[in-house]
Amino acid sequence: MIIMAFGMSLIMSGVVTAVNTGIDSGFLERHFKSFIFAFPVAIIAAFTMAPIAKIFVNKIANKD
Repeated sequence: MIIMAFGMSLIMSGVVTAVNTGIDSGFLERHFKSFIFAFPVAIIAAFTMAPIAKIFVNKIANKD
């Protein structure tokens, strides 16, 4: 889940930073700052949502 959180936060922080501020000479610095904030949030979200998602997936796949 750590790798998933890393990838998701890296991509999402990059996209949101690019959309909000554009891609220019300061983009990498802004992206890094937003990633540093987003990564811990993504870890917490992944560990919180994984058990809930597993329940839904098991119900959908009829694996009660």
